[in-house]
Amino acid sequence: MHDQLAERVWLAPMSGSTDAAFRRQAVRFGAEAVVSEMVAGETLAMARPDVVRRTCRHEGAGRWIVQLAARRPEDMKRGAELVAEAGVDQIDINMGCPSRQVTGGQSGSALMREPDLARAIIDAALEGAGGRPVSLKMRLGWDGDMLNAPDLAQYAERAGLCMVTVHGRTRCQFYKGEADWARVRDTVEAISLPVIVNGDIGSTGDADRALEHSHAHGVMIGRSAMGQPWLLGEVAAHLQGRHDWQAPSLSEKFESLIEQIEDSMSLYGTTLGLRIVRKHISASVDCLANDWTEDERRSIRAAACRFNEPGPLIDFLTRIYQSPRSVAA
Repeated sequence: MHDQLAERVWLAPMSGSTDAAFRRQAVRFGAEAVVSEMVAGETLAMARPDVVRRTCRHEGAGRWIVQLAARRPEDMKRGAELVAEAGVDQIDINMGCPSRQVTGGQSGSALMREPDLARAIIDAALEGAGGRPVSLKMRLGWDGDMLNAPDLAQYAERAGLCMVTVHGRTRCQFYKGEADWARVRDTVEAISLPVIVNGDIGSTGDADRALEHSHAHGVMIGRSAMGQPWLLGEVAAHLQGRHDWQAPSLSEKFESLIEQIEDSMSLYGTTLGLRIVRKHISASVDCLANDWTEDERRSIRAAACRFNEPGPLIDFLTRIYQSPRSVAA
């Protein structure tokens, strides 16, 4: 029934981060499934170029999955219709984003406070999807007094969704404390659909523990993949019991970063592309050398983010990757 959901390791949708350029690098290194940035259904209907870019297909392997958010069922339906017409392979409903900008508009995880509206949003997504698979990403609940992820998951299953992802925090926790993987088990036990556990998974050991505590079908990795898109491939190989996975060499990491920079400029134009990719460059710097002090990292991140032209930036990064210690000194 769920053959199309054989993937166990997913790249989480992250606003401003999981654009096509980053998704391409994740699948390059073995990510099994990647999800686009969240897009509001009503803004997608306006056909704004910046919004359309967020949903574009990445190059390389992997299914094309777009995450939609909406406050009104009619906006969700129209957004689902548009991405279905574009040929996406799967649509994901966002009921997990905790940001005030999103929840202030009464979408994202704010929908967990309004179960009737959340159910209407699910129905609208299915109606607009035209038979394409639809999944749901949410949190444990709005707060500690409203842990209703299992109830929403049960409705999602009855309605016909294909998968559910649960981040092991409530909305009111934002990203504070630790993700409660064990609490995700309540949702796993409530439905027969595949459930993906999300939150604080940054290593193969984390993945093992998250699956042990939650009994979930797979893991979704978000912030930990920044600067190291190969992490998803490493975790996937580990969960598959494969011993042939090899960490990319320093030259492969450099090649990946340069390719992402070039893709970002192609996607957004040179000026905006360089600005948007800076967060990925900074994360890559943080992952590069274990013997740098925090002051050294901060200084190199700041220097890398001052470039407004690709040539000088790539020259600077070349020096960093060829001799990290000499640059830090």
